[in-house]
Amino acid sequence: MKYRQTHSVEVAAAKASISRATAYRLDKEVHLPSQSKAPRGRRRPDPLEPIFETEVVPLLKAAPGIRAVAVYNEMLRRHPELSEGIRRTLERRIRSWRAVNGEAQEVIFRQTHEPGRLGLSDFTDASGLGVTIAGQPLDHLFYHFRLVWSGFEHAHVILGGESFVALAEGLQNALWSVGGTPLYHRSDSLSAAFRNLDADAKVDLTHRYDQLCSHYRMTPTRNNKGVAHENGSIESSHGHLKNAVHDALLMRGTKEFDDLGSYRAFVDEIVSRRNAAHGKRIDAERSYLQALPERRTTDFEEIVVTVSRTGGFTLRKVFYSVPSRLIGHRLRVRLFDDRLDVFVGGTHLMTLRRGRGCERELAEELARILDAGDLPDLAAMRTLFGPDPTKLPTVHVQLASLNGYEALIGTGEAA
Repeated sequence: MKYRQTHSVEVAAAKASISRATAYRLDKEVHLPSQSKAPRGRRRPDPLEPIFETEVVPLLKAAPGIRAVAVYNEMLRRHPELSEGIRRTLERRIRSWRAVNGEAQEVIFRQTHEPGRLGLSDFTDASGLGVTIAGQPLDHLFYHFRLVWSGFEHAHVILGGESFVALAEGLQNALWSVGGTPLYHRSDSLSAAFRNLDADAKVDLTHRYDQLCSHYRMTPTRNNKGVAHENGSIESSHGHLKNAVHDALLMRGTKEFDDLGSYRAFVDEIVSRRNAAHGKRIDAERSYLQALPERRTTDFEEIVVTVSRTGGFTLRKVFYSVPSRLIGHRLRVRLFDDRLDVFVGGTHLMTLRRGRGCERELAEELARILDAGDLPDLAAMRTLFGPDPTKLPTVHVQLASLNGYEALIGTGEAA
């Protein structure tokens, strides 16, 4: 009809790619095609009309998050006479109802990543892999770092829980491995690292984390607690990493390792293979990274302890034995994730394997109880986490025979 304003019927029909007969018919019509015919009504009764407003809508209001398929199954259970073919119709009807009456949803803005801009850190539980060290199950985490743009990643085996020491060690290993630092570093809210700390300790931990990022000229950021999609670029890759380790363990034929170093080398090799798949993109992002500082910063916590008369010291509720010559001395202890370096003055004395208390397990159990609205039972906590007296080893002392003393006395007389 637009062409008809300046052309003849034949020319307008040719330009609109319709036949001349159709053009003449349209030219004679007084009303638009959509107005010339009455809307076609339903050819069969609406099977949802008796139940949608009376049964489906109350379900949607009572449980806003319920899935349409669950509503469909419930309607079939209540009304066996309904046909199974109503599923798509019901889903469309529910979708239309929610568009008008549903609750507001969380808005997620698509992120545009730039090379050299953002690096992510997070921890993920890897105990489910079933790895054993010298026959003992290994309860461990992975510290996981990832550059968002290129996909470069680094993983480090962590023996304890989430802590600043583990974060500092793993993050620095990752940055020195890739050869540069991004502009921003994002972690989660560090709630696990803050757990069981008093106010002063929390302030100190925050200050040390800011200093760590400042040393590498990174701006620290944190995602909101409980909002996993803000860290989605690394949350989603946790599963891929653990699946890759699991597959490699199956190919290896055994999950047993002689020592922790062998397992860490095994994980490093898997991560290296994954990075090789993004080699060109990683090389491209390296040119956008900031230069590394001249040296690493501290990735340990330093604590001063005093050796007691029992020949040891207590640190983080774990007792460590040292040579008796150190009784009464004040020692500087550098606390790493998997070891303790012990110094007297500026002299390094020894390295001790770090022991583990039950703080993390106790905190998780208390959080579970409180979240359920209950109060912890002290007796039950002692039973669960305290030593069982019936399982303590029985020490049998074999007394020496008095005849031995008489022999010694006799020897002395003879001398």
